[in-house]
Amino acid sequence: MKKVTMVSVRRLLHVKGDVLCTFLLLVVFCVLLYARQAALSSGSEDTMLKLEIHSATRDTSSNSSELVTSRAKATKDSPMFPNTPSKSAPPPCKTESKTKSPQPKSKPQSKSKTKPKPKKKNSKPTKAARNRLPTLPPFDFERYLKEKDKRNFKLLIDQPEKCLIRAAEEEEGGRRGSWVAPYMLIAVKSVAADFHKRQVVRRTWGKEGPFQNGVTIRTVFLLGVPRNRSSLPLWDHLLAYESETFRDILLWDFEDTFFNLTLKETHFLEWVNSSCPDVKFIFKGDADVYVNVENILEMLQGQKPDRDLFVGDIIVHAKPIRRRSSKYYVPEFVYGGGLYPNYAGGGGFVMSGFTARRLSAACQQVELFPIDDVFLGMCLQLIGIKPSRHQGFRTFGIPQPSAAPHLQTFDPCFYRELMVVHSLSVPQIWLMWSLLHDPELSCHNRTSTTSWPFKWRDGMEEMEIQETDYEERQVFVTH
Repeated sequence: MKKVTMVSVRRLLHVKGDVLCTFLLLVVFCVLLYARQAALSSGSEDTMLKLEIHSATRDTSSNSSELVTSRAKATKDSPMFPNTPSKSAPPPCKTESKTKSPQPKSKPQSKSKTKPKPKKKNSKPTKAARNRLPTLPPFDFERYLKEKDKRNFKLLIDQPEKCLIRAAEEEEGGRRGSWVAPYMLIAVKSVAADFHKRQVVRRTWGKEGPFQNGVTIRTVFLLGVPRNRSSLPLWDHLLAYESETFRDILLWDFEDTFFNLTLKETHFLEWVNSSCPDVKFIFKGDADVYVNVENILEMLQGQKPDRDLFVGDIIVHAKPIRRRSSKYYVPEFVYGGGLYPNYAGGGGFVMSGFTARRLSAACQQVELFPIDDVFLGMCLQLIGIKPSRHQGFRTFGIPQPSAAPHLQTFDPCFYRELMVVHSLSVPQIWLMWSLLHDPELSCHNRTSTTSWPFKWRDGMEEMEIQETDYEERQVFVTH
């Protein structure tokens, strides 16, 4: 019995060993089969990926540089990110969807969706963004200091007979009589594009001709070459035609910029010294001012043209502007002084012909300064002339009266006794001229002619000017 049991156990163990060996062989076979299948699958995917990348690279090799350039330019010029550097954009192939596109990877057709992107090259926002320039300082002072010694420029359009006025004409034979200089010369700073401003001056306060007591007045406009010539095509032909028509254009061969107004000042004084040396008085101002010429002529009664005279809206104890955002910013390396000399606001001032000739010589000795009003004050200081302040010259405009904040209408009687009012538009100049020359205008009668210095009626006290900045202000005129 014991022997039979032992035989049965051996047979059972033999069977179990065969089953276990078969199971192990089957597991090994399955592992090898899975490994082989995985190896074949990996090899096919690598091959397919290599084929796809090679195909995409071959398709885009001809224009890859153009696409990258256009995409980078479009990103740089995008109005949404004007100051952010653009990141490098990958070529439009299938691999882009794996890194950037949030769409499922199972759509290899996403390659076609990247083709329209080069259209940004001709998009309209790119053109507008391309015109945006980085923030620059108000003026290149270093270049100005290098080129400021260039102070002699050619006169392109001249009016040599402007100051020759025929005094009398003999009846027999029609022979010309003697020639005399005008009593007052009006010089107006202008630019080539402002024909409408010159025209309103010609038709209103700058009109030439004889005035009261046989006084004669002549007008000239001071211009330079426009900086942006493309904005005014055929500007030289237009100015030549305007000069032939009106005979009042003086054009010099320097760029007509804000900081070149000093050159306009020096060249005009040279022109006066050579072409109009016998003029008695000179009014010089801007084109956006209104001038009561009758009041100026009344003020000049009794003044001697062979004496020093310089009258205007005088600014005293003015400090240089160190704020870079200001139009009148001047750094310390250009002007290190704490105060400017006394000078007249450029909106308008009056001087005698004798003073103009002296200033012409003095301005050749003074180093050029980018602000023309201050530069002329330096020249006055050199020859020892103290400019006179006159209340009738309002080159900073007229503040609204604090006693009448509700006053919003144009009262011509308020401006009747002023001489120069600055910062007026062309319609406002026309309106002021029309109202002040209306024969039905009724104001308080004058008790006497204007004395020296000018006095306001109704006990209006003199107001001191304490200007720290010289930005133009709007005049208290509404209509």
